[in-house]
Amino acid sequence: MSTPAENTLPFLRRLLIYQGERFPLARTIPLLLVFSAASVTVSAWLGGRGLPPQWTYLVAFICVFAIFWQMRAMDEVKDFETDRQHRPERPVPRGLISLRSIVGLAVWACLPAILLAFSVTPGLAVFLVVVWLWLALMTKEFFIPDTLHRSPALYLVSHMAIMPLIDLFLTAAEWLPRASAPPAGIWTFLWMSFCNGCVVEFGRKIWAPENERPGVETYSASWGIGHSMAALALALLGSLAGLVACGMYLGYLLSVAIIGILAALAILWIIYRFYQQPSPKLQKRLENAAGSWVLVCYLTPAIMPLVMARS
Repeated sequence: MSTPAENTLPFLRRLLIYQGERFPLARTIPLLLVFSAASVTVSAWLGGRGLPPQWTYLVAFICVFAIFWQMRAMDEVKDFETDRQHRPERPVPRGLISLRSIVGLAVWACLPAILLAFSVTPGLAVFLVVVWLWLALMTKEFFIPDTLHRSPALYLVSHMAIMPLIDLFLTAAEWLPRASAPPAGIWTFLWMSFCNGCVVEFGRKIWAPENERPGVETYSASWGIGHSMAALALALLGSLAGLVACGMYLGYLLSVAIIGILAALAILWIIYRFYQQPSPKLQKRLENAAGSWVLVCYLTPAIMPLVMARS
């Protein structure tokens, strides 16, 4: 439960504590800046165009920030009963901040996001609405919660499908006002986003045995360490394939492939070490490695054309 000192804090102060525990801005903002900027930039490179106006980048970042905040709020809705029973120390069940407040802020975030998307081009708002519709279905667990919870693989695929939808919105911020169709090869970036979502999800929900908690679903508890690590490695390799294919469409296959393979080998080594000795320390390293891999995937194709042009 929240402490009396927490209960007397102003709302903004309690919201600040909440973000530190559940939506850490110091880690989230850099990741979303890279994700949004890389998506816009790679779309331009794939289309053989110059970079779009800075306004496009700003809109992409603000909108994706709003989407990820809404995803956090919807997770709070989905997990409310589980958290109340098994993780009462979390901000919402312990009473630090109400679920109604978190959801209310998520709903209000729709207004600036839709207006900003419309400012780039009216059609972009349609892509944003599609993302929100999928998010709403995720919140309702596609009206088949029992089926999804019986099949972690189905749960993963249905929920991670939102990642290419978000990326389609971000890339559309570049190509929709400037071309009649998405650039050739954009599928490689969307596929990579789906696989990266899986990598991050596995990184978050593969735990050391001593960290497992009754009633809390993790891939390591559902599948065991061996199978969950194999699934993580498969998602990593799928992401690598998307990265290399994107490099091929950009015309920098060798350079992108070398960077991607070296980074993947480093992550695979951490995966192997956790498989050999699944400790809490290596669990944290695994989660951090998943985030680092995502940064490599988005920065490499976005920056490579600039680097090669100056060499």
